[in-house]
Amino acid sequence: MTALTSTQVLFDEIRDIYLGNARRPYGLYGINQLQHALQSAAHAEAQALSSALVIACLLHDVGHMIHDLGEAPAEEGVDDLHEALGADWAAARFPLPVSEPIRLHVAAKRYLCSVEPGYMDGLSKDSRISLALQGGVMDDAEQLAFLNEPFADQAIALRRIDELAKDKNAETDSLEAFLERHLMAALNA
Repeated sequence: MTALTSTQVLFDEIRDIYLGNARRPYGLYGINQLQHALQSAAHAEAQALSSALVIACLLHDVGHMIHDLGEAPAEEGVDDLHEALGADWAAARFPLPVSEPIRLHVAAKRYLCSVEPGYMDGLSKDSRISLALQGGVMDDAEQLAFLNEPFADQAIALRRIDELAKDKNAETDSLEAFLERHLMAALNA
């Protein structure tokens, strides 16, 4: 398989996931997973982040769409481990600068809740529920371990974007437009 063919296969796979399963609601925000993903990519682009991080922002919740636990497992007391599932999916297709911020974005939430006054207060009800399932705030040892992760800064940037990408009135470019602009560069990161 040529690089162009494999890039097209990946493009189509992402399209199929996001134009199929991403119609699921995203939390309590009045948007769906696709809108959240597109807003995340748009915020990353607006911040002039690398193509790898734009794609990581676009795909950071792919784990929610490839598991079979239903639409709101956190409300049923189940941690869907979407960050690990999504990162494993991404790691099979992308280099570390894409997969690792995805893997660490939940840890980044836990970290920010631990060290940034008021951060937890800004979380939605469903994000607070999932925070408890994901381990709650980090203790000092966990904070240090997180900060020593090679992609901690990118995960924090992704997490901050995650919080911004919940506007039911936002307009963004299409999924295809983001992929056309960033997929090839992300694959070569």
